[in-house]
Amino acid sequence: MMKYFCGIFVAVFALISCKNDDDSLQRIDQALNIYMKNSAGQDLLNSKKAGSFTGYSVNDIFGNKDNSPVSIPLRMTTDSLFYMDYLAGAKRRKLDSISPDNPGTGTSYHSKMLITFTKSTNVTDNVTGTLEIQYRNTPTAFQVSKVLYDGNEVFSKNADAPTSINTVTITK
Repeated sequence: MMKYFCGIFVAVFALISCKNDDDSLQRIDQALNIYMKNSAGQDLLNSKKAGSFTGYSVNDIFGNKDNSPVSIPLRMTTDSLFYMDYLAGAKRRKLDSISPDNPGTGTSYHSKMLITFTKSTNVTDNVTGTLEIQYRNTPTAFQVSKVLYDGNEVFSKNADAPTSINTVTITK
């Protein structure tokens, strides 16, 4: 009889401890689809089009070494537009407190990457740019808040915006 009581007690305790509280979960929202176009709207990541980049490489500026590559795969939409699919990979550094007047509301972080776009085999044709991704971290969400390319804001998101894949378009 004592075995059954202990078994039932353990099973009930296990069920109670596995209770799910959705309010305690933090939303993670950090995926970026990065499109590159020129002022005429041409897709610069489609290497088959004249004037587009033939390749690219990404280096983490905050990396442990001078050469800290970040893998950002190239994807294509159903409309045949190419984009860089960034999920994570670059180191994040603390930027500042989101609300110094209201402690405990979160912290902001940022990542910086140097992107080198190749136009041909000639090194002098390479184009570089700095991509900075700023993140908002609160008890309820970790999300991309702002994206800057060469110091210019190309994307921003409000704190109460729903979780989604963030679409960034950079015009070169």
